[in-house]
Amino acid sequence: MPLPPGGPVAMPMAPPAATVPDPAGTTLAVLLIGPAGAGKTSVAKYWADHRRVPTAHISLDDVREWVRSGFADPQSGWNDNSEAQYRLARRTCGFAARNFLANGISCILDDAVFPDRPVVGLGGWKRHVGPGLLPVVLLPGLEIVLERNAERSGNRRLSDEEVARIHGRMAGWYGSGLPIIDNSQLDVPETARVLDEVLARSIASPPQW
Repeated sequence: MPLPPGGPVAMPMAPPAATVPDPAGTTLAVLLIGPAGAGKTSVAKYWADHRRVPTAHISLDDVREWVRSGFADPQSGWNDNSEAQYRLARRTCGFAARNFLANGISCILDDAVFPDRPVVGLGGWKRHVGPGLLPVVLLPGLEIVLERNAERSGNRRLSDEEVARIHGRMAGWYGSGLPIIDNSQLDVPETARVLDEVLARSIASPPQW
């Protein structure tokens, strides 16, 4: 049977597979949110240590404690002085993050941001760091948080009642639209891997917050 007239017929190409951005090789600004004992600092340090691009870790608590004489410890009660020092520390963290980002260095910041307290809310972080900030909530179960808090020392260790109160307030992030990682059954490397997966989705489809 003769072939139909004309040149060769091109076979249709399969559509390219959707590619998911690789956060490990991208310059990012990440805000890791969670209660005391969630593992924010441990996860942030591990994540920063194992990236393929230069990455800095900035902890709000560390920066707050740069103040030695006259340090206003929120555990002694939230007042005008502790709020002022918190605001100052957050601005300092934001300035450092912008400086790192401007020089091609990613940042991961960690802070216990409360969904019901605008003065220490996401708006301030976004204002200080920039609109590209990617917030992720780390929220294990209360039992896990209590166990981890018991292993802390100094002014980083809170009473069980305070931990439970903070954890309850953090539950307000459910329904906020922010990505939430329950790392109750995850170790630090596993949590960092899940964080990368969450960030890849956030890069592809930035959250509205």
